[in-house]
Amino acid sequence: MSRTMTGGSVADLILTGGWVIPMDPARQIIENGAVAVRDGRVLAVGTAADIAAAYRAERIIDTTGKAVLPGFIDAHAHAGHGLIKTMAMDGGDRWEEICGEVYTTGSTPEFWYAEARLAALERLRFGVTTGVSLLGGGDTILRSDDPVYGSAHIEGVLEVGTRSIVAVGPTRAPHPRLYANGGQDPKSVDFATQLTTSETLLARWHGAGDGRIRLALIYPVLRDEHADKMSAADFADACTQAQRTRALSREAGVLFTQDGYTRGAVLRAEALGLLGPDALLSHATNLTDEEIAIVAATDSRIAHNPSAIASILGRCPAIELMQAGATVAIASDATAPDRSGDMFRHMQQAMHYHRRHFRDPLVLPQGKALEMVTIDAARAVGMEAEIGSLEPGKRADIITVNLDRPHLAPANMVVHRLVCFANGNDVDTVIVGGELCLSGGKPLKVSEEAIIADANREAEAMIDRIGAHADLALPAHFWGTPRPAMPETVA
Repeated sequence: MSRTMTGGSVADLILTGGWVIPMDPARQIIENGAVAVRDGRVLAVGTAADIAAAYRAERIIDTTGKAVLPGFIDAHAHAGHGLIKTMAMDGGDRWEEICGEVYTTGSTPEFWYAEARLAALERLRFGVTTGVSLLGGGDTILRSDDPVYGSAHIEGVLEVGTRSIVAVGPTRAPHPRLYANGGQDPKSVDFATQLTTSETLLARWHGAGDGRIRLALIYPVLRDEHADKMSAADFADACTQAQRTRALSREAGVLFTQDGYTRGAVLRAEALGLLGPDALLSHATNLTDEEIAIVAATDSRIAHNPSAIASILGRCPAIELMQAGATVAIASDATAPDRSGDMFRHMQQAMHYHRRHFRDPLVLPQGKALEMVTIDAARAVGMEAEIGSLEPGKRADIITVNLDRPHLAPANMVVHRLVCFANGNDVDTVIVGGELCLSGGKPLKVSEEAIIADANREAEAMIDRIGAHADLALPAHFWGTPRPAMPETVA
């Protein structure tokens, strides 16, 4: 709805009439509240009456019946996974094998562009205005042989309009590693080439799109299994390469992240000098008390993925980490093989995950879960001065959630309803940096139909290239009796 609001100072946009949950230090909940926006930043937050008296704007969005919040932040996900999703997810290690092949020899720039637009659209639809995206994965394979792939990914994200922290870096030693452009022009790629690719992407894209794009650096985590199974020379190379990549992150002043921390990895990272407030450690399962203390003492940040398979195989002590003073964000580890980027889902999963462990239904309060996808997540990625809450001067990354739905009614206890009952499809409006990108659940900058059609084409082309049609079939054990648990997963 557009009309002129009378008042004093001029704003570009005012959202008015909804439940405003700004996630500010006072943790206000403002019934019949309003947010004024100017020049891409939050101008003021208050009651609808106070904002109307103080500001006027040509564009007004009526948020009656909606919650108004800062955009969600997903602190850990994987670029590329969106076109693989559930392929071979029941086939043991086959899903990881597909990722490894696609992210080295089986993908093209067109694949990365189509996947980026699809993943960014998913985030937009779910109210995720900022997300970390590793340019590949599992924890090992990054598409860092040539800047063309990362550039295609970033161009796709910029079209949709969300923010992305794109993590790029070398693969784990040993090198060289074989790469190809969709199976064509194979080449051996060494560590130096991968680091140069990362530097090129950093110089070309960090800060692009009015700050919507940030680069981060990554080197695969070094766990006990690598120390045990790699040759002494290869493991020594991996340690040196991790330190060189970390040095580059500090020189450039960007986030350093690693995927797959578990018991022993924190100790090793501390010994290598990798930790610090600009280090984001993903998963962090089975940490010892000593490692929890190290994370807190170094002010390293944790991306907790409660819906991930890693959180089934081992427990992230997120409660203990937060009690020790560490910053912990809830993240999706999306998209694949069994989870989306819907942060409502992951908040709900996190609460049940830790409640089950402690046999305590109150151990992770709803409000803390919401902090872990907003202001805590902003702190985890080093952006708390810019995003994560609706406060004057911060970037106007704002979402509205439609409360007028059966599963969210009646209209009381709004924050409880959001965290416990809402899902990503309840998001109505998304504003990024003051720009309206989603309205009525529909993207405004791109065609949803065109993005899905392009994703379908590129996924089919990828499946053809790697000969993976058999990986789409239902496994014999899909229906019927549950499979017996693997012996190592039985307590």
